[in-house]
Amino acid sequence: MNNSYLSSAIKQFEYYKMLGDKAMAQVSDESLFWQYNPESNSIAMVVNHLAGNMLSRFTDFLTTDGEKTWRNRDLEFEPYLSSREQMIQHWNNGWDCLLSTLRNLDERDLEKIVYIRNEGHTVIEAINRQLAHYPYHIGQIVYVAKMVNDENWKTLSIARKASDEYNARKFNQEKGRRHFTDNP
Repeated sequence: MNNSYLSSAIKQFEYYKMLGDKAMAQVSDESLFWQYNPESNSIAMVVNHLAGNMLSRFTDFLTTDGEKTWRNRDLEFEPYLSSREQMIQHWNNGWDCLLSTLRNLDERDLEKIVYIRNEGHTVIEAINRQLAHYPYHIGQIVYVAKMVNDENWKTLSIARKASDEYNARKFNQEKGRRHFTDNP
């Protein structure tokens, strides 16, 4: 059961990364840095925050606190990244750290205690915490990308007025246990 938990968590994280990748691919370089107002985050700021969080939480995951002393969370929300290439590199570094760490865990690790700001979590709890946190911010990336792309936006999920067709395709498949991302 626990190995299926790790596989499922990895698939979920990969799915959310894919949503972010596809949303960012649809917008211009300039739009990655656009802010609705000074209190809003640009896509680049959200990416910077997510990558900073991933690197902090999942570097030396089992042995050091998830809030690293070298992390400056406040700066993650300042205009720091200056190009699409730099932003995507930082994004991928964060995801590589997270996914590599998860792929190197095994079921014996899942009940170990890890700390985030001195608060103990089982490994499962720490993973679940990030499975709630990252999609929240990826939703922001998708929302901003959809706003700036306006009528040129290509949906990342079931298109409007296409639910019946989508459901018909799903229900025409053989019933079976699989992850929803395995068979789009």
